[in-house]
Amino acid sequence: MNKKAEIVRVYLPPDANCLLSVMDHCLRSRHYVNVVIAGKHPAPQWLAMDAAIKHCTQGIGIWQWASNDQGAAPDVVMACCGDVPTLETLAAVSLMREHLPDLKVRVVNIVDLMKLQPQTEHPHGLSDIDFDELFTRNKPVIFAFHGYPWLIHRLIYRRTNHDNFHVRGYKEEGTITTPFDMTVLNDLDRFHLVMDTIDRLPQAGEKAIYLKQQLKDKLIEHKQYIDQHGQDLPEIRNWRWGDAR
Repeated sequence: MNKKAEIVRVYLPPDANCLLSVMDHCLRSRHYVNVVIAGKHPAPQWLAMDAAIKHCTQGIGIWQWASNDQGAAPDVVMACCGDVPTLETLAAVSLMREHLPDLKVRVVNIVDLMKLQPQTEHPHGLSDIDFDELFTRNKPVIFAFHGYPWLIHRLIYRRTNHDNFHVRGYKEEGTITTPFDMTVLNDLDRFHLVMDTIDRLPQAGEKAIYLKQQLKDKLIEHKQYIDQHGQDLPEIRNWRWGDAR
């Protein structure tokens, strides 16, 4: 990230089809340092191949199928960059749809990390107008990131809505544990993401307060379950988009 902007490209594909698209692009490129961050474990497939190619070509975009703010300003923007953060963000959105259906939620997925920088700093960067259209000028943004949270702040500090960005990412927490518990240790899990949203949306009302308590209880249940069984809760392991809706 400290190298010349003309040379460096950083990609975080959210699923296998996006990884195929990104790698096809990178292997055809010349005179760049391409960094691709992807996992090796089985994971959900979010986009069909045609949709994945379009999304990766743009590098960033609203996932309309996961959002419910069409025709209205969102109450919150749920942003995700990386395969695990994308999974946890969509699971968080699913919980909010079930328990707080009146909230208008926009999901923004980032494949090309350099899109976050201004055009003046990187050739892939978004203009301020395009950035504001995606992330709004004044709404809370809950940003789940695969790396260190400070990096996102470093990339967007000049943007209009920077003060409303709340970034969750890796904070040097980890041990030999379950995959989901690794996200819990770094406050990157679906339950923390929903609680982060509730904390920034007082208009969510009493329903949100009760939901927050339920999520705190669920985190305790999670810890007790993995200590006893050595694997994540079935509802975590078997979760699929649309289950709760």
